[in-house]
Amino acid sequence: MFILKLLSTYLKVNLQQDLAYRADAIVNMVMSIIGTGWDLLGLSIIFANTKEIGGWGPSELIALMGVWRLVNVMMATIVWPNTEKFNTGVRDGSLDYTFLQPVNSQLLISITRIVIWRAFDLAIAVILIIVGMTGGNVVTSPVQIVAFLALTISGAAIIYSLWITLISLTFWFTKFDNSVTIMAALMDAGRYPAQVYPYWLRALITFVIPIAVATTVPLQALRGELVDLQILGFLAIGVAAVIVSSRVWKAGVRRYSGASS
Repeated sequence: MFILKLLSTYLKVNLQQDLAYRADAIVNMVMSIIGTGWDLLGLSIIFANTKEIGGWGPSELIALMGVWRLVNVMMATIVWPNTEKFNTGVRDGSLDYTFLQPVNSQLLISITRIVIWRAFDLAIAVILIIVGMTGGNVVTSPVQIVAFLALTISGAAIIYSLWITLISLTFWFTKFDNSVTIMAALMDAGRYPAQVYPYWLRALITFVIPIAVATTVPLQALRGELVDLQILGFLAIGVAAVIVSSRVWKAGVRRYSGASS
């Protein structure tokens, strides 16, 4: 209950902050619509010259774009803004106050800044997924939908865990400010199905840096391409990612000595 109350408080604070700049939020929403239109235009150009990419048709690529944007909503809502605050806090000592709070420091560093207007992007992502899956010839069952939702949540947890691991490196390398750039570059690999990449790259983005597990895999479950054992395996990757990132964070916290030392 305490965690829910804390989250509610931060949501209210960040909502007030976003409402203070309404015009900025509106402009950003318009830019999101334009960006979505641009991405769809890119897909239309590609499919004007081919019928499928890696066995995926235009409708399925639209759905994949929706899943990719869904993961990016999480990135833009909490990852990017909190990364900046975290890196600054390590160098100027303001992070000391975070560790003095009677709350899990990893949770606190994740929700300090929440960009509320990004809920608009969330709606766009959901619409793209629905339009993509209903526009194709894919017939889904309730079991496939449940698997899709579970794997999408697991994929988001993997991306979050990757972020926690990257920013934890700042405890060892104080000037490690490239985590956002690295994450953005890795996320771009999830725009297209993993099947379009060479085998070595496909293995890399599936098992080493599991971006595809957050984007391609949920849609594979929705298309009925995964057996139960595969679904359980990918869910296990999500659980493992959360555990590993938590341990890396705790190791970094133990190394952190504060700005006064």
